[in-house]
Amino acid sequence: MPDGKDTILQGKIFAPLLKFAIPLMLAILLQALYGAVDMIVVGKFGDTSSVSAVSNGSQIMITITEIVVGLSMGVTVLIGRFVGSKDDESAAETVGGMIKLFVVIGLVISVFTAIFADTIVLLLKVPTEAVEKTVAYVRICGLGMIFITAFNVISGLFRGLGNSKSPLLFITIACSVNILGDLLLCGVFKMDTTGAAIATVFAQAVSVAFSIYKIKRNGLPFKVEKRHLKNTKRAQKSIIKIGTPVAMQDFLTSVSFLIVMAIINKIGLVASASVGISERLFIFLALVPISFMYALSAFVAQNVGAKQEARAIKGLRAGMISSFVFGAFTAALSVFAGDLLASFFEDDPVVIASAWSYMRGTAAEYMVVPFVFCFLGYFNGIGKTTFVMIEGMVASFAVRIPLCYYLSRLPNTDLFTIGLAVPLSTVASILMCVSYYIFVRKKRLTLHEL
Repeated sequence: MPDGKDTILQGKIFAPLLKFAIPLMLAILLQALYGAVDMIVVGKFGDTSSVSAVSNGSQIMITITEIVVGLSMGVTVLIGRFVGSKDDESAAETVGGMIKLFVVIGLVISVFTAIFADTIVLLLKVPTEAVEKTVAYVRICGLGMIFITAFNVISGLFRGLGNSKSPLLFITIACSVNILGDLLLCGVFKMDTTGAAIATVFAQAVSVAFSIYKIKRNGLPFKVEKRHLKNTKRAQKSIIKIGTPVAMQDFLTSVSFLIVMAIINKIGLVASASVGISERLFIFLALVPISFMYALSAFVAQNVGAKQEARAIKGLRAGMISSFVFGAFTAALSVFAGDLLASFFEDDPVVIASAWSYMRGTAAEYMVVPFVFCFLGYFNGIGKTTFVMIEGMVASFAVRIPLCYYLSRLPNTDLFTIGLAVPLSTVASILMCVSYYIFVRKKRLTLHEL
């Protein structure tokens, strides 16, 4: 390249990777804050049943949303690959297929969630005191899934383009509107969990409207015409082929955490609220590895598209080193300051102490999960998403859930002991990822093999 600048496709590795990852970190931070605000506000203006309701309800919505996020990885990988190979026509066809596919998916999920909200909540064994509030939260958020779908897919498109700043802008708008909405509806009008759900949906709708306006005003690096919206079967098939395994992996992992939540819900309302707080904090504490997972997916896809696989490998290593350093810090934070972190969500000292106990049990997770997330970002980028799905299923259903159930049944067990199931399942994930990475490298993958 004549300009000599460091970019995703040329020059130094760490600088452009970090430059791409930082806006993603901020976006994920705001996304986490977006969800945490609901719990913080209802915790301040409601009671423990409200915290449990938002905890369970938001976990249900995260599980459903993971389907969309996973499928949108197909858009990210394809767009990244076509940008790397300078194939504008295929990129435009992918956008056309994306629009038609996700409009249908968003509507179907909206109807399904709204109809079966009460059934889903009953399956989760939500404490009786929080059932009605949880159903209301899930039903309202479910009706707004068309906006949540659009938000995540448009963000996936921009990540594939190598643009992580626009998704940051979109989530900043959504987070700001959500905070104002929560304070107004929950603080002023005392609408409790219902107000939090309405604020969430409205904020997503505002953000989507802005993102569409931005695309129309500034355009994309390639021209998308009406004809690209007609014959979209090939593009839709490609998105589904790459995105479905990732969607299944994300979905099943979230389902596994719902099952873990159901196991813990049986212990009581305090345990339910405590684990919900801990899971909400996970997004903040795993911020860097999650960001590098998404960054590596786009980084690897573009470099594979440009037939620069060695550069993709170097990016993987850089992501792992950076993520591990941060993971060591957050592990220590969980062990020594978990009570302080939990106090942002709840004033009850019993709930705070219980949440801290669970966080000490899961603390080792932050030391090992950086390697898993970076590996998954690499595998997504090279299109090996079927393995990503298999890894998630094995770690979740063959390790995490059985361990959690076993530990919960031990005499005089506590949340610290139950929490150990989380890092132990991640160790199993590392072993699978390393083994598959060695297998992939031996095959000397090229673009034509993907």
